[in-house]
Order: sequence, then C-alpha cells, then structure tokens
Amino acid sequence: MYRTYFSLSRLVFALLFYSAFVPIAFARSDEPHWIRVNSSHFSVVTDADEKHGHEVAVRFEQMRAVFGQLLSRSRINMSEPLDIIALRNDEEYSKVVPIRQGQGIAAGFFIPGEDRDYFVLNLSKDESWRSISRDFALVFLNYNYPPTQPWFDEGFAEYFSSLRLDKQVQIGSDPNSFTELLNSSAWMAIPDLFQKISDASSIEEKSRHMLFYAESWIVMHYLLTQNKLSETGTYLDLIENQKLPVEEAIQKAYGMSPPQLEQAVKDHFHSLSQTPNSGMGVQLNGVPLPENIGSSTQELSEAEGRALVAEMSLRIPEHREQAVQQLESITNLPKGDNVVARRALAWAHMEKKEFNPAIEELNKGGELDAKDPWLHFYLAVVRLRAAESSRTSIQGLPNMMQDLHSVLDWDPEFAEARSILAMAQLDGGGVHAAMDSMRPALQLSPRNQTYRLDMAEIYLAAKNWDAATAMLERLKNSPDPQVAKSATEQLEGLPMLKKYGVMPQSPTSGTQQTAAQSEPALPSIGPPSSARRPPESEAQKAKQNSKTDEEASDDHADQIPAAPQVDKRVIKFMKGKLLAVDCTQTPAATLTVAVGAKVLKLRTPDYKSLTLIGADQFSCEWKGRAVAVNYRAGGAADGDLVSLEVQ
Repeated sequence: MYRTYFSLSRLVFALLFYSAFVPIAFARSDEPHWIRVNSSHFSVVTDADEKHGHEVAVRFEQMRAVFGQLLSRSRINMSEPLDIIALRNDEEYSKVVPIRQGQGIAAGFFIPGEDRDYFVLNLSKDESWRSISRDFALVFLNYNYPPTQPWFDEGFAEYFSSLRLDKQVQIGSDPNSFTELLNSSAWMAIPDLFQKISDASSIEEKSRHMLFYAESWIVMHYLLTQNKLSETGTYLDLIENQKLPVEEAIQKAYGMSPPQLEQAVKDHFHSLSQTPNSGMGVQLNGVPLPENIGSSTQELSEAEGRALVAEMSLRIPEHREQAVQQLESITNLPKGDNVVARRALAWAHMEKKEFNPAIEELNKGGELDAKDPWLHFYLAVVRLRAAESSRTSIQGLPNMMQDLHSVLDWDPEFAEARSILAMAQLDGGGVHAAMDSMRPALQLSPRNQTYRLDMAEIYLAAKNWDAATAMLERLKNSPDPQVAKSATEQLEGLPMLKKYGVMPQSPTSGTQQTAAQSEPALPSIGPPSSARRPPESEAQKAKQNSKTDEEASDDHADQIPAAPQVDKRVIKFMKGKLLAVDCTQTPAATLTVAVGAKVLKLRTPDYKSLTLIGADQFSCEWKGRAVAVNYRAGGAADGDLVSLEVQ
C-alpha cells in the first residue's frame, strides 16, 4: 500500500513538474528554426517551417517553367548562383529590407551581384513571390536572351508579373492599371516606342514613365498571344546586328508597316478591354503542378542561418556595417563559428581591397570546411583583384585554376567563374585554353559586355586581329561607358600592338611592382597543386623582343607606328543556315550558307584556327545548322570568314 502511494505521489509530482515547464517548451518551439529546402533548380533558406519553404521552392520552379514556355526555351540558363531567403515574419524581414524612398519594401526584394543573385521574401505577406516576379523575368532574360531594346525587356517583365499560380496557371491580365491609361492617353508611335532609351534611374521611376511601360506591356501581350515572337527575334537581329532603321526592320520582320503594326496592337487591346479584366489573361498548360514538384530539407544551425542572412545583408549598403558586426559576433560564439560567416567577412574585406584580412578569413573558413565552393571561388577572386590592384601578373596561377575548376565542378553554369578562369589562363600564356573557357561564359551570359571585352583581349593575345577588331567595333558603341571607352582605346592602339606587341597605354616597367612587394602569399584551400606556372605569354615575349626593335630605331622610338598593310574590307555580320561544308582542300574549308533566297560561299584558309563560338571544334559534317558569321565580302556571292557561331 505504501509503495502504491509513493508511486502515485511521484507521478503527480512529475506531472506538476512537466506542467510548470510547458510554456517554456512552447516558447522554445517558437524560436527560429533554420532549414534549407532544395528543389530541382532552387535552394530556399528559411526560418519558417518545411511546408512554407517547400511552397516557395514550388513557386520558383513554376515561374521558371512559365519563362521557358513563353520564350520556347527547352534549356534555361542560370548563369549565377541564385539564393532565396524566406523570412517568416515582419520583425525578421524589417531588419534586412532595403530602404527605398524612405520606406521598406513590404513583400520581397531582389539584390543583383557579380557573384550571385538574391531574392528575399517576407512570408507574412500573401503570395510574396509575386513581388519579385518582375525581377525574376529580367534576371532570366539576361541569362537566356540576346540584347534587346528597352521596350522588349520591360514589356516582357510587365507581362510576366501578371502571372497567377492558383489551381490554374494564368498570365496576361492587366498588371498595373494600364488599361485605364491606354484608354485615356494618346499612344506613342511604334517607332518612337521601339527607339525610346530609358536610363536606369528613369526605369525605376515608373510613375514618370507609365505610358512607356503600359504600351510596352500591350505590345508584348500582342506579340506573345499572336505567336509573333519568332518575327520579333528577326526584328531584333535586324536592329542589333544589321543596324537597320526601325521602320525598315519592322517592315521586313513583321511584313507590315509601323502604322499597320500599331493599328494591329490597338485592335488587339480594344478587343481585350471590351471584356472584364480577367478576359485579358490566358491559361497556360504544361506548367508543373505543386504536387508534382519535389524537394528535400536540410537542417541548419541557428548560427549558420543567421550567417546566411548576414551574408546577404552585406550587399545592402545601409545594412553592411550591422551585418559585419553580426558576423563577427557569430565567429566569437563557442560553437557558432562557421564557414559561411568566414567567407562573408572575406567578401566584405575584398570590397574594401583589404586582401590580407580577406585571405586570413578564407584560411579560417578552410579549416572549418575545406570543400565549401564559395571559399575556392573567393580565393580565386582575391588573387585576381590583388593582381589588378598592384598591376602585376596573378600570383599562384596553378592553385587559382585548381580552385576555379573545383567551383565549376560544383556549378558548371557559373559564368563568372568561367570568365575568371579564362583570364587566369590568358595570364599564364594559355591563349587557346582561355578561348575555350570564355566561349561558354558568353553563351551563358549573352548580354555581358565585359565578357565580350575579355574575349576581344583573348583574340588580341592570339593575334586574331580580324575577330578582335569585329568584336571591338561592336563594343565601342556599348551602353556601358567603361566598356565603350576600353574598346575604343584598344582599337586605337591596334597599330602599335601589331608592330611592337604592346598597347600605347601599357604601364612602364618602372611603375609596376612585383607580387612579392605588393601582396601577401595567396595559398589555396586544400592540397597544393604540384603544377608549375605556365610559360610567359606571347604578349610578354613580344614586349621583351620589342626592346631590340626600339633600340635599333631610336629616331622613331617616340612615334606611334603607322598601321601595317591589312585587309581593309568591311567586316559584315549575318545570320543564316549552313547548308554544307567542303573540306576537300584541308585545312582550308568552304561553307555554303543560305540567307533567305541568297546563297554565299564563305572560305577559311584553316578551319582549325577559325574563331569558333558555340561548338568545341569545327566539323566538316555540319549541315542544316543555324549559324551567325562575321565575314569580308569577296564578290556578290562569296567572301572570307572571320568568325563562325554555330547555334
């Protein structure tokens, strides 16, 4: 009896003890719990539960599918890693949201970057993904569509932002009260709309340019619903590559005059606006349903979750100092130090050109997780920036290349890593390797003007003067003023480069420092490479050899040499279909290319050295392939190839 009573009293005591701590248990369950949800193409870091993280991943997968369907793309590039952070409430979101025009952004925001892009969502708002759908469209256009005019990008982005992902997928409804504006305002003429150039600030000030956005939206609505995107591609080629006037390009591409096209768009708009707003939208089939999109979940420590958010916050100027303080506090926690915090601090140091502290942080991160791909990438970046800052050759090239290869094993579509690898290979004298690395970077990021400038530099190093000239001629009109200036300077310096092997603006040896004098040792994460530094480049050899030429010609040493005799025929560009390749006189080859009803015979004296884009090597078996060529015309139906792009 005593034993029974004792057992019962112990049970009552245990129940009372447990009930006393129930509120504490619930409070702990409500604390941030960080997870990473991975789908086929996206990764979501969130402090919400698995259900909400999965829903965000599903919406991004569906947006990706809709983008591909609208542009008829079976392959969709994601040329930079894309990080998604989904915060569960206003309190956490308000700590990181950018301040624009005195206010925070309620539901979500986008941060572009050279190394990665960020989408950040506030999960306390309904359908927060819709707040970034417009930015999503513009990001994927940059990676998957050639350069266009502003009306195309803005019209497509507005059209895409009308996306609804409910039980049925719909797109095309009025995204921003454009219907009323178009009904009450005089429209811009189509040629004026197509030629309008808006700078970055005016693009953001939508209130001052609503008519441009509204009309761009309805033009894109017409083109997409009437299946005229292929004609639009032709129009853009005529404008961007063949430099035709807008009116002539419209007539050739669409088979109608600008006034006729404008009337067709207006008729399309009025037919839609006569019905309720929902009638503007169209249903999309073939978009994966939520139940058919899988995901996996990975647990994260609170320190790592906080570090990932702080790593993003570094990209927001008004939050950078606070983010650095938070990262430093994380590394000082007994069990909080992690590789994310270390690589983020290294990034912050690199932005201020503090290369020594950056290297120290990367080394500490390597001790925590030597396999982290971002550590290897940032170690390569710090080598490159240190060399650019000190105007010396890159130190530790073999290790740098090894780091970049490990990054590309992790993400083969990382265009920036391929570009840096190409420039490292060029610095080491591997001109052909550099060309092979840069080509996929151009394909993965077709609008990146800096990559094209880098490719022109590679062509110059390879003494492929024709290909370099053709690319620089295009880049001298680049919308990026720095790219345009550099291209112009390189074109002006070509005569000296061809004769002496150096550009006129090259720094003298007296102004350069050695890497040992200017920068610290730059170790690699992981086992060191046993490879030796490649031999000096052809440009370096030419620079040394040029000293003899200058000493033998003192009376002309201070004069810029006259341009050598070169082929002065204009380099033309065209797109067509490759009908056949004749290699019977190897290594020479003759390509038969059809452009509409016209057939051209284009020759190359050596197809093995032909500048080739879109393929690893030339094939004499090609036929029926879409191609783009730069060439010098011979007669009316023949010419000499400068470069060939296989599409």
